[in-house]
Amino acid sequence: MTGSWEARYAAEFFGTLILVLLGNGAVANAFLKNTTGNDDPGLANGGWLLVASGYGLGVMLPAMMFGSISGNHLNPAITIGQAVIGIFPWAHVAPYLIWQFLGAIAGQCLILALYWPHYLQTTDNEAVLGTFATSDHANSQLNGFVTEMVGTAVLIFGAMGLYRGMFFHQNIDIANIGVGLLIAAMVISLGGPTGPALNPARDLGPRLVHALLPVPNKGSSHWEYSWVPVVAPIVGAVIGIWIYKIFFGL
Repeated sequence: MTGSWEARYAAEFFGTLILVLLGNGAVANAFLKNTTGNDDPGLANGGWLLVASGYGLGVMLPAMMFGSISGNHLNPAITIGQAVIGIFPWAHVAPYLIWQFLGAIAGQCLILALYWPHYLQTTDNEAVLGTFATSDHANSQLNGFVTEMVGTAVLIFGAMGLYRGMFFHQNIDIANIGVGLLIAAMVISLGGPTGPALNPARDLGPRLVHALLPVPNKGSSHWEYSWVPVVAPIVGAVIGIWIYKIFFGL
């Protein structure tokens, strides 16, 4: 990483903003009524592939823009996992987390502004919430926790391999593309039970926007579930990075 810590904080803010804007923006395009991505609310017209592409690009593009500046965490689980393993300083964990959450909030506010007419037309409360945050579609917080924990562990393990693997360490942009594809694959393959979040900032920041702002037809913010996409990804990130370190070193 290069640049001052202030520049790194700014990179985490704008990178997380772009992640949420492109990822949750794709969800809004797929879920909300009368958008170009979906004439009806729900997942018609191949909407899940649209969503997976949005999140994959939402991670890949900031990685190319800011990876050399901040390390492109964009995710409190990654920041905490790297601090636990000793490759990121604990003194800068809190500022990283603050700017990641602020970026997620800002990105979601932009989505709300851009899609406002479609929120007005969408009467399905769950579809509206889905453009902000995740939920336990099986009505099982345990299933949600396991899904988010395992998914984030696989994500972090895979990302560590891509960035530190022998084939990509001389060309970081190829690794960035790989991480974007990994995110897209995770959404396609593991997105059924919860969404998924795989990122506390991506879920909690937009959920706060959903709860605090006058979102049309919003219904409940489901705070009873909100701890799952915060705690489970952190646990999963620590597990994933430790497994990588045990078998392959750092």
